Amino acid sequence: MDKLVIATRGSKLALWQSNHIKEKLQQLHPDLEIELKVFTTEGDKRLDTSLALIGGKGLFVKELEDAILRGEAHIAVNSLKDMPFQIPEGLKLSAITKREDVRDVLLSDKYDDVESLPFGTTIGTSSLRRTMQLLALRPDLNIKPLRGNIDTRIEKLKKGEFDAIILASAGIDRLGLHNSVQNVYTILVSEIIPAMGQGALGIETIDDPEVEKLVSPLNDEVAMVETTVERDFVKELDGGCTAPIGINATLLENDTIIVKAVLGTPDGSEVLRDTIVGNKSEYQTLGKKLADKMRERGAVELLQKATAMLEEKNDS
Repeated sequence: MDKLVIATRGSKLALWQSNHIKEKLQQLHPDLEIELKVFTTEGDKRLDTSLALIGGKGLFVKELEDAILRGEAHIAVNSLKDMPFQIPEGLKLSAITKREDVRDVLLSDKYDDVESLPFGTTIGTSSLRRTMQLLALRPDLNIKPLRGNIDTRIEKLKKGEFDAIILASAGIDRLGLHNSVQNVYTILVSEIIPAMGQGALGIETIDDPEVEKLVSPLNDEVAMVETTVERDFVKELDGGCTAPIGINATLLENDTIIVKAVLGTPDGSEVLRDTIVGNKSEYQTLGKKLADKMRERGAVELLQKATAMLEEKNDS
């Protein structure tokens, strides 16, 4: 193969991620020509509606997948947390990159951290996962929807539409935006558990051994183990990537894996938490084990209740 085409969204973060992988691949294959081809996805177009109501984060990857299947590109680079479980026939998740910081961050020009937020503070986020956990911590907070790319979200904060907003730490790190606001507080996992796959990039390729061989050296074993546990957990509960579910697996140096999960209703009134500890050798079953454990405690019924609340809100 002489030329590799990467399908990408046009946002600043998506371009950074695709260029990052392009640089890594060029280091591995100096003679390979690599081109980025920009596509607009449905998730980029429909910024006036919650993702949970219009099909989930998979709307950010479908057009890229279609482009690969049409032969217009060979690979796509996505935030793994945006990737659905079902990979279309003819495609393959060929590499999961080393993770950045998996945590969320609170951005504000007024307040230092979650504890210092005054009563009734307006927070911007469209994530049901974040909303659920924030309101469980602080029921007094006023959570308002926030969509758009990172620059748009920060601009809305600067204009005073929100007192604070919550984003993924990985995006802030990748774009070097720590100085864009007065305070950037990294939220502890004990406060808000991250989304499945957060901090990792998923490289989706055409199901072709030659292309897979080109990108497979970028696969990170630790990230692969941790995110497999996380994705298996959410898949087992039929949660999807926009459900109010937080899940974080951490692989320690002694091969111990600690998995923490939370799920509940979007208003934070009912929340179920659990933890499981296992060994790296069990990583392909740990996600299911924790899901089974939480299912026995009513996890499925709680997620069904969350869905009903969301649908009722949409209808109103």
